[in-house]
Amino acid sequence: MVLKAIIIVLFIAVVISLFGGLRFLVKDLGGSQRRLFNSLGIRVTLAAMLMGAVIYGAYTGQINSKAPWDRQLHPEATVPMQQMSDPSD
Repeated sequence: MVLKAIIIVLFIAVVISLFGGLRFLVKDLGGSQRRLFNSLGIRVTLAAMLMGAVIYGAYTGQINSKAPWDRQLHPEATVPMQQMSDPSD
């Protein structure tokens, strides 16, 4: 549960950093782009941390996928198909 909270917080931080960079881009139009580059560095670092947390969660099994295309990875989660009844019954 803690890992999922960390992932959500990191994702929100990446989005906030993205909009902060947009603000610096518009506000510093034609001027120094130091704040814009710092914002980019922060965003790349946060994104790398987010990817690391997701990979760690998938590797340790704390994050599971219930997508239909992952049934081969989790055969215990599949529901057996019911046999089709004969319409002449």
